[in-house]
Amino acid sequence: MPDVILKDTKSRMAKSIEYFQKELRGIRTGRASTALLEFLKIEAYGAMVDLRDVAAVSVPEATQLLVKPYDPTLKNGIAKSIETADLGLNPQVEGESIRINLPPPSAERRQQLAGQVRKLAEETRIAVRNERRDAMKQIDARVKDKSDSMSEDHGKGMKSDIDDLTKTMISEVDAVSDSKTGEIEQL
Repeated sequence: MPDVILKDTKSRMAKSIEYFQKELRGIRTGRASTALLEFLKIEAYGAMVDLRDVAAVSVPEATQLLVKPYDPTLKNGIAKSIETADLGLNPQVEGESIRINLPPPSAERRQQLAGQVRKLAEETRIAVRNERRDAMKQIDARVKDKSDSMSEDHGKGMKSDIDDLTKTMISEVDAVSDSKTGEIEQL
């Protein structure tokens, strides 16, 4: 039964890190990535939908994205949404597709992006520490509950395991954050 607390905590911490990594994919480095646009919200057919649901996004060159709408009538709306998305991109409509050249980000923009990465990393660290706190509360409640079979010593061991897990997860967040920040600043 006590292993359940550890497994649940590990699972929730891992989900926080997974979300962090997904969010980082949308932060632009010098290289083109379809993740930059996939989750961009586009108004189509009277609703807001992800770009990937109404168009194919590809990377024909290292600094270029190509968006091919499944319905060509959406191309102007998609181009307008990309322009207004505050990504610093300038889409060009060519026939039935949209070509986006990714300029190398300025030094100021790179600093902004690195700051964004650090902010997301801190939010993830907070989420991991919150999971730790919740697990500690569960352990304390189980130790206090005399009808439960968890002894104080076992509770202390569990807390130690949770602390070790927290340190491991936070170091993973730091490693991912440092890697992404290095990628941004390396341009």
